Amino acid sequence: MQVIYKTGNNKLASVHIAQNESGKLLEFVESVPPPYTLNQKWVLIISTLYGCPIKCKFCDAGNFYTGKPSKDEILFQIDHLIKNRFGGRQVPSKKFKIQFSRMGEPTFNPAVLEALRTIPTRYDAPGFYPSLSTIAPKGAEKFLNELIDVKNEFYKDHFQFQFSIHSTDIEQRKWLIPVKTWSFEKMAKFGERFHVGNPQKVTLNFAVAENSIVVPKTLANYFDPELFVIKITPVNPTYQATVNDYNAKTRKKEAYHELIDEFKSCGYEVILSIGDLQENEIGSNCGQHVMNFLKNKISFEDSYTFPLQKFSD
Repeated sequence: MQVIYKTGNNKLASVHIAQNESGKLLEFVESVPPPYTLNQKWVLIISTLYGCPIKCKFCDAGNFYTGKPSKDEILFQIDHLIKNRFGGRQVPSKKFKIQFSRMGEPTFNPAVLEALRTIPTRYDAPGFYPSLSTIAPKGAEKFLNELIDVKNEFYKDHFQFQFSIHSTDIEQRKWLIPVKTWSFEKMAKFGERFHVGNPQKVTLNFAVAENSIVVPKTLANYFDPELFVIKITPVNPTYQATVNDYNAKTRKKEAYHELIDEFKSCGYEVILSIGDLQENEIGSNCGQHVMNFLKNKISFEDSYTFPLQKFSD
């Protein structure tokens, strides 16, 4: 496998595109989220599939799907980013997060679990903690049950786990995520099990658009605020979000205060995550430059406007 293209700004975020021996493409990201410095926090966002078969209405990874990366191909992404930044396998950042959430639903690939078992001894990174996000598709039970075992054996009190919820309306969630998924009740019960021995609350993530249906009281019927935290992110201007008319009303913080207050009135802690606008131009926070590359560099006024450049060591 080799990196063939990259784009972005090393002070904020960069996207890397790699190709394996059979020509399959995936991409991965590194970022230094403001207001942190590299020494304070460094985040890698890794692909777990070549594209994605789910075709969520606001995610560009669903434009194609060509299979599952091996454990070595998952680790290649991490190796490349660490070497590119630090020259070896040492990561001095006080907080070093690897998110398994770029391209693909991670529960579809058992190699993710193999990689998670390997990482602690592969790198010298005292600040490391993993982050895994899932839509909880039907059939994910074996993977997620094993994930609890991996967490308990290798990560104990420093594993960030997230359910991608996006809507509290069942019909809208089916439209956004067009595959069979777990019920809220089943997610809640699993979250309770995952939380045992882990001081971090399980995250319930909402990529919010102008026409999103999000009713905090509905969520409170299933998810205990003592165990779950809410994360709200304006949906990013991806190709699929644009063509499906699922766009954020605004990226101004004050526009989400009412929704945040409703969640807080139900007892939830709430995180509002609005990235630097330049991340939309780079395409690092959501959406896939692989799609951009395959579709002859499609770009938008406020997204994917950084040029792809050939990568050389």
